[in-house]
Amino acid sequence: MEKLSKGELISIGLMMFSIFFGAGNLIFPPALGQAAGLNVLPAMAGFLVTGVGLPLLGIAAIAMQGGHYIEFISRMTRPAFATALLVILYLTIGPMFAIPRTGAVSFEIGIRPFLSEDNMVLGQAVYTALFFLATYYLALNPSKLIDRVGKMLTPVLLAFLALMFVRAFSSPLGELIDATGSYVAAPFAQGFQDGYQTMDLLASIAIGTLVVNAVRERGVSDKKDLGRVCLAAGMIALTLMSLVYGSLAYIGATSAGVLGHSANGGQLLADAVRIFFGPLGNLFLAVVIGLACLTTSCGISSGAAWFFNKQFNNQISYQRLLLAIVLFSFVVSNFGLTQIIALAVPFLVAIYPLVIVLVVLSLFHGFIGGRTLVYRCALDFTLVFAVIDALKAAGLQLPALNAVLAEYVPFYSLMLGWLLPALLGAVLGAVLSRFQGAEPIAPVQQPESEV
Repeated sequence: MEKLSKGELISIGLMMFSIFFGAGNLIFPPALGQAAGLNVLPAMAGFLVTGVGLPLLGIAAIAMQGGHYIEFISRMTRPAFATALLVILYLTIGPMFAIPRTGAVSFEIGIRPFLSEDNMVLGQAVYTALFFLATYYLALNPSKLIDRVGKMLTPVLLAFLALMFVRAFSSPLGELIDATGSYVAAPFAQGFQDGYQTMDLLASIAIGTLVVNAVRERGVSDKKDLGRVCLAAGMIALTLMSLVYGSLAYIGATSAGVLGHSANGGQLLADAVRIFFGPLGNLFLAVVIGLACLTTSCGISSGAAWFFNKQFNNQISYQRLLLAIVLFSFVVSNFGLTQIIALAVPFLVAIYPLVIVLVVLSLFHGFIGGRTLVYRCALDFTLVFAVIDALKAAGLQLPALNAVLAEYVPFYSLMLGWLLPALLGAVLGAVLSRFQGAEPIAPVQQPESEV
């Protein structure tokens, strides 16, 4: 392995942390903690697997392919699958959910505490209109200013959170109470699915090449070495994110007896800040969260507009696509944070298993080699159960089918019924490949252009 100094590893680890640690992600651990109560530890363990661990493995998988991951997906699966995956991915982390969520989160945490219920709807409409107008202007006229502001905000936000964590652990809001809902019987599985909401695994596919290039610029060129360096630096990011998320979950877990059950994590966090620091704390958090969400919104909106501009072969201009994305995001953001989170669940339940299976298989590509059937069979089997789980999450019940699958498919009742089919699909693909002979896979010659 090509050597990097400890300072360089720490620098890469902090960069990975800043990429995945977004203001929007602050709302999920408190909500998990409040609902999980006494079962917060196993629930948080499940959350960290999908919310932190898998995104870092995604970066490692991309590094092992030298940053050419989309071309790798196209060759090992099908070109149509890779294109469809990218389109759905950019819609999900773009105008359908992630971009509207930035406006909704900053409103819930920063503005709602200062408004009466009578003015809430109008206040949200005015705030999100200004928020997305600023997003459009800044994304239309990109400059280094927004990047510099974003880099300054992360340490400021972390410093404020550190103060809040000290206060929360030294003087907890209240006692832990019993778990509710799915956290009673299956806290780990529910936490595992809650981690989908971060969307960080999906984001890692879109931005992983940036991390790989940063490592390569430091003199690491071998694919395996790139993967090892990303994993090593990822442990730094993993540790920091686990500390932040775990502390937020603890605040949520100790809040139910004082705050009751909040509608969403944004309201919970705002109420906790008010108790700890008063109105001035809410005002400071409003400014920091608002700016942090704005920088995120600008980055994602610009990235999504450029992606679809390429998909349409420049037939629709970047400016028009950006306008459409921002307008759509404005409308969705006014559904409210609670509704946005609920709407995202079925989509994430459908797409996350496919990306998980793809990443895990690609980590073992040295063993799988050119056996494309391993990827294709595993993903085909996964897709069937992921769609069924998504329909169930959307409330579209198929009672007879559900009863049969719950009886014979492990973890189906937990909406993780895709696990065993994915494994069986990979085994079947390996067996079929032995009869057909593994296809030789040509090395990537051109740099990746999709991401």
